[in-house]
Amino acid sequence: MAGKTGISRWLAAGATAITLALGTASAAHADTSLLNVSYDVTRELYKDINAGFIAAYKQKSGATVSIRQSHGASSAQALSVLQGLQADVVTMNQPNDIDLLAQKGQLVPANWRARLPDDSAPYTTTMVFLVRKGNPKHIKDWDDLAKPGVQVVIANPKTSGNGRYSYLAAWGYRKQHGGTDAQALDFVKAIFRNVPVLDTGGRGATTTFTQRDIGDVLVTFENEVSLISSGVGDGKFEAVYPSVSLLAAPPVSIVDKVVDKRGTRKEAQAYLDYLWSPAAQEIIAQHHLRPRDKNVLAKHAAEFKPIRTFTVEEMFGSWQKAQQTHFSDGGTFDQIIVDRK
Repeated sequence: MAGKTGISRWLAAGATAITLALGTASAAHADTSLLNVSYDVTRELYKDINAGFIAAYKQKSGATVSIRQSHGASSAQALSVLQGLQADVVTMNQPNDIDLLAQKGQLVPANWRARLPDDSAPYTTTMVFLVRKGNPKHIKDWDDLAKPGVQVVIANPKTSGNGRYSYLAAWGYRKQHGGTDAQALDFVKAIFRNVPVLDTGGRGATTTFTQRDIGDVLVTFENEVSLISSGVGDGKFEAVYPSVSLLAAPPVSIVDKVVDKRGTRKEAQAYLDYLWSPAAQEIIAQHHLRPRDKNVLAKHAAEFKPIRTFTVEEMFGSWQKAQQTHFSDGGTFDQIIVDRK
């Protein structure tokens, strides 16, 4: 096939994001650089956030700052920081990945959530479905993902916050419909029997579905689905909203040990503070993420379809309990993987 489709160009552009950021930093002869270690479906978001912050910080302080980006599966990214990747800030997709830095590396304080508004989560999203044009398998809700003959693309919950949210959303759906934990386990087992490949991160799952043409439905963040179905996917896909899903509130934090070592705390704090500014909240909304700013959210209300959601805390008690029960070694997800073969 001659040329690249819109989505393949988009995916290819994401793969070069770090190189471009580094090149920009060199060209600008920046006074200070920050490294933002993030999850893998935020490449496009932070490209625009970074440009806005650099301009705003220059205008306010007169100083030049550059931002380098690292993207990958959220939990794998957290492990990289724990093992020495010098992130000034982390912008992850679920709290456990920042808790890991506090508990295992003492890189951030245990109370990191309290240092910024909204428990340090500048936006929210949820898990929805992307299907092929015309929805040939008539997928409408979580029940349909467990039906024989339906191939479901979900990122690996052991390595990806994206996959973890998808797993917990399906489990919670069954519990909300009167199921016991045993019935929820059977339900999620049935879904994962339909998963042909477990990519390590959300963007890899997107590539599997959209470029490799594997699967009937992709389960991923609303912003990823909206981006593809609204134009990048060349009209080949459409979004489906389930009746209920899990609320995701991706958190952010300074990495204290790194910024104090590098002398970048002031710039890193300004960078994270900027995420709650009206300008950044507008960028967030334009990237199909639900902003915290009520005025910005109201402006974009037509885009964000109403959907009933529940939180991890409401359904599972806490992220720590969910992690221990479902995703630790020997947890329910390990049982599911063994049983699906």
